[in-house]
Amino acid sequence: MNLPKLAFANLRASPLTSLVNVLLLGLGTASIVLLMLIGDQFASTLARDARGIDLVLGAKGSPVQLVLSSVYHADIPTGNIPQAEADRWAADPRVEKAIPLSLGDSFRGFRIVGTTPDYAALYQAQLGDGRYWNAPMEAVAGAAVAREAKLAPGSILAGAHGLVGGGHEHAGHPYHVVGVLAPTGTVLDRLILTSLDSVWKLHEEEHHEHEHEGEDHDAGHHEDHDEDREHEEASSGDREITAMLLSYTSPLAATSLPRQINMESRLQAAAPAFELSRLLQLVGLGLDGLRAFAAVLILTAGLSVFAALYGALKARRFDLAMLRCLGATRFELLLSLLLEGLMLAALGALLGFALGHGAMELLGRWLHSARGVSASGWVWLSSETLLLIGLLIVGLLASALPAWQAYRADVARTLAQG
Repeated sequence: MNLPKLAFANLRASPLTSLVNVLLLGLGTASIVLLMLIGDQFASTLARDARGIDLVLGAKGSPVQLVLSSVYHADIPTGNIPQAEADRWAADPRVEKAIPLSLGDSFRGFRIVGTTPDYAALYQAQLGDGRYWNAPMEAVAGAAVAREAKLAPGSILAGAHGLVGGGHEHAGHPYHVVGVLAPTGTVLDRLILTSLDSVWKLHEEEHHEHEHEGEDHDAGHHEDHDEDREHEEASSGDREITAMLLSYTSPLAATSLPRQINMESRLQAAAPAFELSRLLQLVGLGLDGLRAFAAVLILTAGLSVFAALYGALKARRFDLAMLRCLGATRFELLLSLLLEGLMLAALGALLGFALGHGAMELLGRWLHSARGVSASGWVWLSSETLLLIGLLIVGLLASALPAWQAYRADVARTLAQG
């Protein structure tokens, strides 16, 4: 007896019921697969963006906010800090490398970051075109920024105050794009880099222009403004930055340096690895709830398969008895029913994995074109293998009772009942 052919014929005998069961299994599977892929690639992206950064120095406040704003550029900074004080900790023998960041402006929603070329080197970035800056108001665009805003060496852009779109535009002090970075698949692709001097110069000139406007409206206080301007120029050496990214000379520095900074200075030290773990836990709670909902869908599909096979067993009792008379053994009938449940589970799993990976690929392409974020559906996680095995077990369990009843059926009584 050809058991697979018989099982497939039985499924075709009630196509609508089989289709509904496959769709239920497929939707539940697709939901879990998509959540697995999103969670894994989200964690990988966060870890990749924090690569090489052991500690972040910034203003007092929320450590999560400090890491999100300075490492991932996804939040508002906690404030500015004196560069001199940050430099003092950067010179500590426990620190191998220190990279300053100065935030405050953006261009079409992409952040403009005052820093040094070491920041690009941190992500092993290469120039796709042009060169790095060597004078104030020169900038290098990340790959996603250049693609979205159509920037190239020679382009001019005007930053806007604030880290989201809609702020006051510094039209009188444009940046000159001198280079474009090759894609890195990191947060760098979504940034515009320039020198610290550019950020300081821009805001000092804006400040002085506002002072001049005030003088035009109140010439009687001219001498007072001169004194204020002299005081401002005298204190221009007290530069401020937004954050400092540090890497340790040794892992042992993690046991002492952050605590010392937090206790002995006005600065805050936050470890991206620790804050990333907390952030993933928070995200994981939400993903767990969605996974639970998807698991309920799969359980519902399993019960539906059981109900369908159990109902079909009663309708096919006479057919199964005739098969016994034609030479089929009890064990062959049991295997036939188990194979039906396994086929339904396999078809549902195939549909679910195709939908889940397809949705992830579409999402990845949208994220790449919109924000330069790398994500793909063309990956296979080890946890997906376990999910596939679990789905097949659900199919076997759903068909186990109908199969056992078919095994124990009394042929003579069934035929006598007609």
